[in-house]
Amino acid sequence: MLTPIRRALVKQVRSTFNDRSKGERPVARSDHALFAPDSVVWRVHGDVTSMMAGGIAALLLQMLHPKALGGVWDHSDVQSDMIGRLRRTARFIAVTTYGERDAALTAIDRVRRIHDQVGGTLADGTRYQAGDPRLLAWVHVAGAIMFLDGWRRYGEPRMSAGDQDRYFEESGEVARLLGADPVPQTRRAAERMLTDFRAELRTDERTRAFRDFVLRAPAPSLGEVAAQKLLMQAAVDLLPHWAQRMHDVRPLPFSAPAIRAATFGLAGTLRWAFAHEAYR
Repeated sequence: MLTPIRRALVKQVRSTFNDRSKGERPVARSDHALFAPDSVVWRVHGDVTSMMAGGIAALLLQMLHPKALGGVWDHSDVQSDMIGRLRRTARFIAVTTYGERDAALTAIDRVRRIHDQVGGTLADGTRYQAGDPRLLAWVHVAGAIMFLDGWRRYGEPRMSAGDQDRYFEESGEVARLLGADPVPQTRRAAERMLTDFRAELRTDERTRAFRDFVLRAPAPSLGEVAAQKLLMQAAVDLLPHWAQRMHDVRPLPFSAPAIRAATFGLAGTLRWAFAHEAYR
């Protein structure tokens, strides 16, 4: 009885992350990836639940920067295909973490070429360019902190400070290859950078619209509605308190323990389902 349940869960997750209409298949782990199998980044990026909660939180945090939001709003289909964007981001992370080195470098080069074509002007006349090293640094640090904190909350609550620093050191390699600068090498440096960027963050009508696109995105299937709603709540709960206030998405009082307990249960169930799978 357990095997059919396990298979059904694996199938459901794979269909969520892989667009079968495009022939996409799960990314196989390679011993010749950018990172070694014993790397911290393999550990952090390999958990479905914490990466989904962290990924949604990362997107909400990143888009508080008007230049980051401008690039996504003006040059992507995010308004009509939020799930597709999350899927593409997840695949990029999977390929650059676990895929063959050549495939990872090809994916990075493709994103750099896309960034070279993305630029524009904000409503206040400020110019932005997706390939700007400082803007890429913001996108990286906001994402890395949310992914790591998702893993710490739902995967490894007692993760050592040393391993957290190793995560930033390792994940920073992809950021540097994308052109980001500066790239923090430790948890402390990442938190300091996040603080330094706060003066540049803004909320307006477009930010609020983007927030709603993310948090109200339709689930890929009826069977995923409950899980998606839970992950959205977990993502909001994961955000720094100041970011929750900026997005006006503060959780209801005393709801955090229930959200965390349910998400922890979901994480454990999916780890059980994928216990013998060699894919991410």
